[in-house]
Amino acid sequence: MNQTSTNQVRWTTADLELLPDNGNRYEIVDGELFVTRAPHWGHQKITDNICMELKLWSRQTGLGEAVTGAGIIFTDADNVIPDVVWISNQRLASVLDDAGHLTAAPELVVEVLSPGQENERRDRQVKLKLCAAQGVREYWIVDWQLQQIQVYRPEQATLILIETLFSNDNLSSPLLPGFTCDIARLFS
Repeated sequence: MNQTSTNQVRWTTADLELLPDNGNRYEIVDGELFVTRAPHWGHQKITDNICMELKLWSRQTGLGEAVTGAGIIFTDADNVIPDVVWISNQRLASVLDDAGHLTAAPELVVEVLSPGQENERRDRQVKLKLCAAQGVREYWIVDWQLQQIQVYRPEQATLILIETLFSNDNLSSPLLPGFTCDIARLFS
C-alpha cells in the first residue's frame, strides 16, 4: 500500500522571529515560507520611483501614505512584505500595531517582479490570492524588464486583471483621485 505524506511544515510568525537577519526577505503565505535575496538594482529603482510618485501625490492631497517594504501581518500564517503599499490615513490609524506592522490590508499593494519562476509564482498567484482574500482594493504587478504594469481590482471576492499598461501609457487609479503618472517616467 502506497501512502502519500501530506505533512508539510507550516510556518508561523513565531518561526520568522528565529530566522537570521542576513539580508534575506522572509514571507509566509498560508504557512508556506518564501525566501528572497536582495533585489536587483533595476527592481529597487522602479520600486523607489513608484513610491516617490505615490508619496508626492499623498503629500499634495493629504489622503494617505506610501512606503516601501512595509510588513503586513494578516494572520499567524500570513506575513508578507510588499514592495510598495499605499494606505489611507483613516485606515492606517486603525490597522497599525504597536510594533509598527500593518495588521490588515492597505488599499493598494504593488509588487515589482524579480526574475525566477518561484518569484513570479509568489507575486502573480500566491500573494495576489492572499491580497484578494484580505480585501486589498488594487494590486499592481510591475515587470521592470518588460516595462509594463498590470492593474488588478476586486470583482466577486477576487482580484482580476483590469488593464496592462506600457511605457507610452499613463497610470491612474480610482483609489487615488487626481493621481496620474507617465509609465515611461517610472521606468526611466
